[in-house]
Amino acid sequence: MKVIKTDEMKVPVKMWLDEIEAGALEQAINLSKLPFVFKHVAIMPDCHQGYGMPIGGVLATKGVVIPNAVGVDIGCGMIALKTSLKEIDRTSLLKIIDKIKKIIPVGFNHHKEKQAWNGFSQAPLTEIVQQELESAKYQLGTLGGGNHFIEIQKGNDGFIWIMIHSGSRNFGLKIANFYHKKAVALCEKWYSDLPNKDLSFLPIGTKEASEYFESMLFALEFAKESRLRMLGEVTDIFEAFFSEMKFNEAINIHHNYANYENHFGSNVIVHRKGATSASLGEPGIIPGSQGTKSYIVRGKGNPDSFMSCSHGAGRTMGRKQAQRELNLEKEKKILDDQGIIHSIVNIDDLDEASSAYKDISAVMENQKNLVDIEVELTPLGVVKG
Repeated sequence: MKVIKTDEMKVPVKMWLDEIEAGALEQAINLSKLPFVFKHVAIMPDCHQGYGMPIGGVLATKGVVIPNAVGVDIGCGMIALKTSLKEIDRTSLLKIIDKIKKIIPVGFNHHKEKQAWNGFSQAPLTEIVQQELESAKYQLGTLGGGNHFIEIQKGNDGFIWIMIHSGSRNFGLKIANFYHKKAVALCEKWYSDLPNKDLSFLPIGTKEASEYFESMLFALEFAKESRLRMLGEVTDIFEAFFSEMKFNEAINIHHNYANYENHFGSNVIVHRKGATSASLGEPGIIPGSQGTKSYIVRGKGNPDSFMSCSHGAGRTMGRKQAQRELNLEKEKKILDDQGIIHSIVNIDDLDEASSAYKDISAVMENQKNLVDIEVELTPLGVVKG
């Protein structure tokens, strides 16, 4: 762990990484200057630049919530499930992946019919949730694009695993943008002195902060249910091929959210943006990039990270940069040589090539004091938007 502290910073920045890009470091230092920042800023080893706050950042505040410190994909997270299968032949794997692509909408596609969920009847009456609720009924149980995926993996425990990465779709994005605009307007009205307006905040006790939390918590439940729906579809497909299959209980976690917690003897609001909770004994999931290993972990409850860990490998290249600079044939060969059924087909797909991401083994090495590795997972096949 590295610590940075200068006279201009209100609190130090603690970092679990060897190098950090200039833009992400500037954002971390901006966080350290906020008047309501608590104790220190924690930067996870998958850190890279985001909007206002770096992705892979953990921020504890007193008395305010910052929409951009949660991020635009509220509730984005992981679900992983261990199956009773010990082997899967390539022919069956190809058929399963093809079936997944036909059943689960990916990218910008949604379901053609509304999805039933009891949670919709419990939606908060906030303006933005009610405005987007009907659209959300078509988005539930859809994968999305970007770095979201469905992956079939082989664990070093000898079993086949299913892993899904997805979030709250356009529903969460609209909530995030709606309340960020409100935060900007309020901070401008109060002449709040901020290093960056992307860090505009909502004071706890205001109507806006209360509504944001209500809306955010609903988006978390929506994202969690969405992952469960997709996992159910995938397990149904598996059972059609392997009738004697059994499944363990799934691990289902978020990595974009804010939560009321107690740290260092104080009640604070912990924002995890591209970071997951890693309290003592807590199970977690840290995925790699397409074609690299992923990990089932257990938290060590390290107080310095506000009991958090990374949410993945973290990018080394922007999406457009990867599409410009990476070699398509080389990236395809990296995956083909490993026998992985992958989604790198054309230049547009290079934003999700493994070379656009950090080395996941280095990321895991940097957070040895945050989590213990329980299972190492090697990819067999992946579905992406």
